[in-house]
Amino acid sequence: MSAFDQAAGLRQWAGAQRGPASPGAQAPAPRANTNGAPPRTLVVVGLPGSSPDQAGRVMTLLEHWAAEGLRWVNDPAQWRVVPLAISSPHLPLLLTQQSRWALWVGSDPDAFRRAFALLSRLHERQGPRRLLAVHAPDLPRRGLLNNLQQAAWRYLGIDLLVMAS
Repeated sequence: MSAFDQAAGLRQWAGAQRGPASPGAQAPAPRANTNGAPPRTLVVVGLPGSSPDQAGRVMTLLEHWAAEGLRWVNDPAQWRVVPLAISSPHLPLLLTQQSRWALWVGSDPDAFRRAFALLSRLHERQGPRRLLAVHAPDLPRRGLLNNLQQAAWRYLGIDLLVMAS
């Protein structure tokens, strides 16, 4: 993905937050939610791309957690997932504007190395000190997720929140 594509996606997202940029422009319709509350934004680093399919992976996980009874999720339709590349020039601005951050953790053999490298880069860029680990619902906490959580805290001072499986 090019920096231009990501910048265009962020501008579209920002425009939706403010409303139409010009009289003829239309902002995307917000997702309907059951209680009328404005969407909660979750900025996710580590996804393999910024397509709607990638954001959908995180939405599927939020739906899974809600079905499992995790009350903090509430209505998954309240969430707006924003994939962000760690190299994005918009990272410093989003750090000042957004309070909810997540790290996508894959399940492949290289997942620990890749996730820890992303956390290290976030640390170098003065990124968030608390992130939610988002991953495939069937990824067990024991092993990869626990090890990543412990390494993030011990070596980087980052609190990686891992939901019980």
